[in-house]
Amino acid sequence: MAADPGVLELMRGDLAEVSGIVEKRMFGGLCFMKDGHMLCGAHRDGAMYRVGKPRAAEALALPGVREMGFTGRPMPAFVEVAPEDMDDEGTRAALLALALANVASLPPRG
Repeated sequence: MAADPGVLELMRGDLAEVSGIVEKRMFGGLCFMKDGHMLCGAHRDGAMYRVGKPRAAEALALPGVREMGFTGRPMPAFVEVAPEDMDDEGTRAALLALALANVASLPPRG
């Protein structure tokens, strides 16, 4: 399963000014890692953001955002957005801010 190229282009643009980003193939798509922690990613069906459980309700209140069920069961620390909903710059910016806050709350990777 390849990542949606349009979603990838949007996410790369959103992450262009964020330091410490590394791209890594994962889950049949492409994940963006920040300082060794999964931040967000693109897959065939859109995008996912690792917002963390404390920020999940705020993320789910945004237009087009739903809880990620990639494995067939709920993943409460992750949310996803369909490709057609990725055009909303405000939603993308809010999700990226929540995901960056989540990564900042995690212990450093060594």
